[in-house]
Amino acid sequence: MGRLKEYQVIGRHLPTETNPAPKLYRMRIFAPNTVVAKSRFWYFLMKLKKVKKSNGEIVTINQIQERRPTTVKNFGIWIRYDSRSGTHNMYKEYREMSRTEAVDAMYQDMAARHRARFRSIHILRVVELEKTSDIKRPYITQLIKKDLKFPLPHRVPKKANNKVFAARRPATFA
Repeated sequence: MGRLKEYQVIGRHLPTETNPAPKLYRMRIFAPNTVVAKSRFWYFLMKLKKVKKSNGEIVTINQIQERRPTTVKNFGIWIRYDSRSGTHNMYKEYREMSRTEAVDAMYQDMAARHRARFRSIHILRVVELEKTSDIKRPYITQLIKKDLKFPLPHRVPKKANNKVFAARRPATFA
């Protein structure tokens, strides 16, 4: 279980006399708790629309659960992040059990490879890749073969009359 959870946050501008029924805005936010999810919602809504926390309200916030948490799935993630030199768009693929685990792996990967912090990464889209033809990255395509085997080198072969003590070390190379 990762540290992130997926939330659906629905908010809107406060009703006024000129606009008694304002438009609702829905976002899927990955955050450790509801407080951070609401904060990220207002951060993105302020950038996309002219709605601030002071002149808006959150209608509802729900945690989204994974439908099939026991099966391995492939995920494609579109992100935009700020590096030391500028803003970059990126597409990455992960093979995980859930969307939140894939996003958690993406944050760890971006921190390791690009020194990108949580605050500088904006997740644009997370999609489960249903068909194998949708997978683009070779490090994921090598894992979806039917005859995939993981060899186990350095194994000591079992003998029928195995003694407790031996005069020489076992040979572990096949």
